[in-house]
Amino acid sequence: MKDNTKNNQLRGIYDDVMLPNYSPAHFIPEKAEGSRIWDKDNKEYIDFGGGIAVNSLGHSHPALISALTEQSKKFWHVSNYLTNEPAINLAKKLTDLTFAENIFFSNSGTEANEAAIKIARKFHSANGQKRGEIVSFKNSFHGRSLLNISLGSSDMHREGFEPLMSGIKHGNFNDVAGLGDLITDQTAAVIVEPVQGEAGVYTASKEFIKKLREESSKKGALLIIDEVQSGVGRTGNLYSYMDYDIEPDIVTSAKGLGGGIPIGATLTTKSIGQNMQPGTHGSTFGGNPMACAVANEVIDIISNQKFLDGVKEKESIFLNLLSEFKVNKVFSAVRSSGLWIGCDLIERSANDVLNQAYGEGLILVSAGSNCLRLAPALNISNEEIEQGIKILKKILLER
Repeated sequence: MKDNTKNNQLRGIYDDVMLPNYSPAHFIPEKAEGSRIWDKDNKEYIDFGGGIAVNSLGHSHPALISALTEQSKKFWHVSNYLTNEPAINLAKKLTDLTFAENIFFSNSGTEANEAAIKIARKFHSANGQKRGEIVSFKNSFHGRSLLNISLGSSDMHREGFEPLMSGIKHGNFNDVAGLGDLITDQTAAVIVEPVQGEAGVYTASKEFIKKLREESSKKGALLIIDEVQSGVGRTGNLYSYMDYDIEPDIVTSAKGLGGGIPIGATLTTKSIGQNMQPGTHGSTFGGNPMACAVANEVIDIISNQKFLDGVKEKESIFLNLLSEFKVNKVFSAVRSSGLWIGCDLIERSANDVLNQAYGEGLILVSAGSNCLRLAPALNISNEEIEQGIKILKKILLER
């Protein structure tokens, strides 16, 4: 690798000036379109990572560029002392398309989950109940704030940040039998991911989610579905809860909602949301008109049933192509939920494969030390799928 490349020059500056909490690739993106990225040295990559399930419509989608450009010529920010039409329109779309009646906008999944827990505790407080307990699940991931690493159970995410938030307990994901004892009359809310993405793409069983709904209702606890990664078409449904024939109390959304523009949303009902009166919660940038203008376009495109059916079709293409890796004993398992795929490596480490993939022009992400995670754009072309898998074969099958 030549030391004087544009990539290496910028990467060297990065190491000098940035907090070392990330370990990014050696190259620096210059431009991107659809599911392709070009770096500073004009090398081309197929993007199977999708910004970790964020670039739901790929890079530089013309409808999103148009929405962003149009709003940028009007105004960029007004704070929550004023509202704005893009935020109102987006909230209306989300309430029309889901169970929800009230929406709170923020800037990320972490913030959306923070708001969800506050809404749940405020609901019980307003109804004269002192419930502080929150139930979460082992191997879950809900964000990086102190609350959210407390909701999660990763030692790596928690170490050195103690003391963590109190009042949180963890059950076993997909353990139906344990829910009756786990959820009590002191439980304010249960928060669950329908698909545990950071754990390696493990999907909640229908029996588990239905029992969660049943036990939460029986004990008077609110059910929060964390759809920060699974929402907005990722699994082939607009939101994953829709595949379980249940109605949640609160849903959190982010990542793919903005198609690459930072935005978070917390969805709930009026009977729960009515307790959040002025001053109880807020966000300086939440409901930003530019972010909401883009998210409006994202929802318009992805909520189309033909588009959602296409996600399932592309999932089948991926699974068919990836089956060869299992036959050749490269992967021990392949799990999927729409265009969200986890592949367990038998011998090699995920980081080793990621770095070699960069060299061959393919972007992947990982989940833990031995799981490759694919979360491409929901509109990735069949040709790009085949091209990316061809590169993956070169790395893993043709050594």
